[in-house]
This record gives sequence, C-alpha cells and structure tokens, in this order.
Amino acid sequence: MKLHEYQAKSILASYGMPVPRSGVATTPQEARDVARHVGTPAFVKAQVHAGGRGKGGGIKLIESAEQAEDVAASMLGSRLISPQTSLTGAPISIVLVEESLDIEYELYLGIVIDAIAQAPVVIASKAGGMEIEEIALEHPGLILREVVQPTVGFRAYQGRRLAHAMGLPSNLANPVADQMMRLYKAFVDKDCSLVEINPLVITKSGQVMVLDAKMTIDDDAAFRQPDMPSLRDWTQEDILEAKAGQAGLAYVKLDGDVGCLVNGAGLAMATMDAIKASGCFPANFLDVGGGAEPIRVAEAMGIILADPQVKRVLINVFGGIARCDDIAEGIVRSYLDSGKELPLVVRFLGTNKDEGIRILKEAKPDTIFVDYISEATKVLQDITIQ
Repeated sequence: MKLHEYQAKSILASYGMPVPRSGVATTPQEARDVARHVGTPAFVKAQVHAGGRGKGGGIKLIESAEQAEDVAASMLGSRLISPQTSLTGAPISIVLVEESLDIEYELYLGIVIDAIAQAPVVIASKAGGMEIEEIALEHPGLILREVVQPTVGFRAYQGRRLAHAMGLPSNLANPVADQMMRLYKAFVDKDCSLVEINPLVITKSGQVMVLDAKMTIDDDAAFRQPDMPSLRDWTQEDILEAKAGQAGLAYVKLDGDVGCLVNGAGLAMATMDAIKASGCFPANFLDVGGGAEPIRVAEAMGIILADPQVKRVLINVFGGIARCDDIAEGIVRSYLDSGKELPLVVRFLGTNKDEGIRILKEAKPDTIFVDYISEATKVLQDITIQ
C-alpha cells in the first residue's frame, strides 16, 4: 500500500524527523489559505503515487497566495503524466502547499528489503533530487549501502559511515546519522517494504529536513497496522486492481489478453508461466483463494470480464478446500451478469469436479474442458489463430 507524500511526512514527523511547514488542499481556495499560513515563496505539489512529478508539471513554485490558488485550480481535477505514470496519468485530487527552503545539500536516503542479503538495506547518495534509477545508471559509484542486521537494528556508526562517504562535513555526520536511525525505526514500526526520502536536505542554517518522502506498507502486515488502511487512496490505483483490493482478492493487472482465474498463488504463477511459454500472454494474475465461495468467484470473474483487453479466459482450479461446483456457480453468475461471450477454457481437478463441469456445460455449452495445462495452452493458441 503506497502513501501520499503528505501522509509519509506526517508519519516521519511523528518520529522526530523535521519537515517543512505545509498544508494540504482539495480546493483552490484551501490552497490559497494554506499559502497564506505557511508563507511565500512556496511550492504547490500534486499528490499522486508516482515520481517524476517535476518533469510532469506537478511541482510549481508560487510567489503569492493568489498564485497558489491559480496553480491549484490548474492541477486539481486534472491528471498528471510523468515518466512513472501510465499514458493516461494519475488523478490529482489533493495538493500539498509547502514552504520554500534555503538549501545547502540535497541527499538521497532510502530503505528497502534486499532479498539477496535477506535483510533491510539503507541506501544513501549525495546526488539527492535525482531519480535513484538515473543515479544508479549514470553514476553507480554514488550509491552507498549499509546492510542492517535485523536483530541489532541500524546503528549510529553506520549512519556516520554513510555521512562521511557522502562527503558531508564532520559536524553534520551525527545529525544525518540520527535521522537515518529515526527513519529505520519508522520503517520497522510501520511494516514498510520501502521508505524513500528524496531529497533529504540540509539547509544553509544546518538543519536536516525531509523535503520529499515515499512510504510503501506491506499489505500482508495490515493486521498489525489498523490505522493504515484508512490512508489508502484507491483512486491512485488501477481501476480493476482497486476493485479487487476492496473485494479482498489477490489481483494484478498485466498486458496480455488471456484472463486467468486460478485458486492458489503458486498454481496461478505456474499457469501464467505456461501461458507465456505457449506464446500467449496473461492479462492478469488472480488468486481466488483456497476457500472460494460462489459470490467471491463471481466478483473475481467479473473483474476479469471487465478488462477490455481480455479476449479469452482460462480457468485452472484444483479443488481441495475450494470446490469445483462452487467455482462453476460463481463463473456462471458472472457471465450472465456481464453479457459477454468470451471463449472459456476450463481445467477442473479435485473436489466435485464432475458437478462443476455439469454446471458449466448447462450454462455455457461452448466451454472447452481440458485435463492438462498443456491442452489448455494448445486450445488458447488455436483460439488466437481463429
């Protein structure tokens, strides 16, 4: 779950990390009032779940409260297109009005989970203000890393080592290291998979401040973070992924045209691999779950059928806890509601397989049933040729 910049900054501020004076606005008039409060010059910053906002015109300097109102009016209700958004862009419904700072240094600071190190890694660079991907590509030597032992945590000496490696004056090593330790605590406490400050700035007066921030919360840790779901902005997500998320379904939109409904994450990934190996392309990842009821299956199938890219659908179900007849009932409900007649290829195995096949045959006689996934992919190829 991604957070907006203003939400991430609010959390980091609660951990003692200084942030600029600012306020959020959902109308041009609110932006004007916030600008009067924080003072000018200031910046109006579009709140979207994407980087590269400056390149897309989503960050603008204003010199007066009236200008803040005009800029907010041009942003709110529009869509921001940046190098990190889709071609249609991300909707802007909130802007952040933030004071301008007198900056001496711009640094990059982030924390991610490194699968190879099997530990959190703190990443730092003196080339703050740039996209980290550009830094890594053009100046890989500027990317500094400190692996954190989870049982020990991030230590002050690691922060000082990073500060010195970035070439900061010795008097700034401890203040920067302190902010790194605070960031790591927030990362752990909030079950983050990513935190990023770009840039972490040092003003000409020597104050370390968070000028921009991103946070991504691990969805699997939601049960430990009861306050986090309320911060989720569904409008920033793909429409179908948002619908699936609100229904509690594990769904990821992809670029192919073969809709996939599978029970079990491992089986779903294997199914997508088989589709891709056959020369076809999956339109989605969708794990309907082990105990899928007809209503839940109907919701899942409805999401697949709502994708205009989907031209044929593959059902691959191993009936264990989930029953094939329940899956079939959900599929039939969704097809009847959608009014669509897309080709349907079904592989049922396990509990109530025969009953599930009977239900689908009666409701959709042109359904193609197979026993093996290799048969399914061959049928998909034939459908493509036709």
